[in-house]
Amino acid sequence: MGDVVIYGSYGYTGNIIAQAAIDRGLEPVLAGRNRDELSTQAIKLGCESEVVGLDEPKVLDVLLDDADAVVHCAGPFSRTWEPMVEACLRTGTHYLDITGELDVFEAIHKRDSEAREAGIVLLPGVGFDVVPTDCLAAHLADRLPDADTLALAFHAEMGVSKGTAKTMVEHIDAGGAVRRDGRIERVTVGSESREIDFGWGHDGMNTVSIPWGDVSTAYHTTGIPNVTVYMSMPPSAARQQRFAGLFAPVLGLPPVKATLKWFIEQTTEGPDAEERASVSSFVWGEARTDDGDRVESRLRGPHTYDLTAATAVEITQRVIDGDAPAGFQTPAGAYGPDLILAVDGVEREDVV
Repeated sequence: MGDVVIYGSYGYTGNIIAQAAIDRGLEPVLAGRNRDELSTQAIKLGCESEVVGLDEPKVLDVLLDDADAVVHCAGPFSRTWEPMVEACLRTGTHYLDITGELDVFEAIHKRDSEAREAGIVLLPGVGFDVVPTDCLAAHLADRLPDADTLALAFHAEMGVSKGTAKTMVEHIDAGGAVRRDGRIERVTVGSESREIDFGWGHDGMNTVSIPWGDVSTAYHTTGIPNVTVYMSMPPSAARQQRFAGLFAPVLGLPPVKATLKWFIEQTTEGPDAEERASVSSFVWGEARTDDGDRVESRLRGPHTYDLTAATAVEITQRVIDGDAPAGFQTPAGAYGPDLILAVDGVEREDVV
């Protein structure tokens, strides 16, 4: 069938990844459940394609049986990760995805022993969620091995795709999350805030805490027991977010979620190539010890969606080349803190 299957390839992010894979010299097999969209994409890109739903395990097994790896791009991953992971365990196929969903990372981590037995890697989060932040976390841990507290933050002037927006709706009632003493704690969204200098002219930016995937992955990568992740947000937007949190029980009702997703489907388009080319992404991190030692580093890179495509394809190439440590892995756990520097346009600097 081919070295790599890209499932959900005709979605906004999947399509960017498929094009990047082809540009890298790969010959991906495109897959998903929407026959019309898949056929149109396959003709345009000159790729093989297979129509299969995640609720068709026998057909899914046939799709994956001859593949070395799958890049799973069909979210929300809280609904889609399990049937794909199950199929990968059955067929001995390496599993990669582009999730940023905290609970998904934790759930896939629990399948570590099964993956080791099957001889496959389970590596969720091969995109902007969470490669740059995970690599910066590992870099900080290398700089300060005794650190017990980690803060990460990102700033990205980005539009979002339909898939990203729908995933946000899927978790609209979940609240925030931090890791304390090694355990994930649910907190109010935006309960913590701080001003951060992201560098490269982006100083003094207001940020608020969010339940980013690194609350899971940074702990597994570094062992640092206290982790908080922040996102840049104007103070007015942060206040609105906290206010919206008061209505989380109502917003979480299935009919309300369905209405919001319908609205997104009608109104949302991801940024085009020209828009992406004009915007950078920024990541900041700080590690501390109880004794007061502190290190600070930051990254600058391409737009979040372009960075996602680049890191997903870079990791895919390594996996199909045989560099695929079995079991649950994080990006930096598998490939080290310098993985992100393999992407053109990424810069890293140590501040303190």
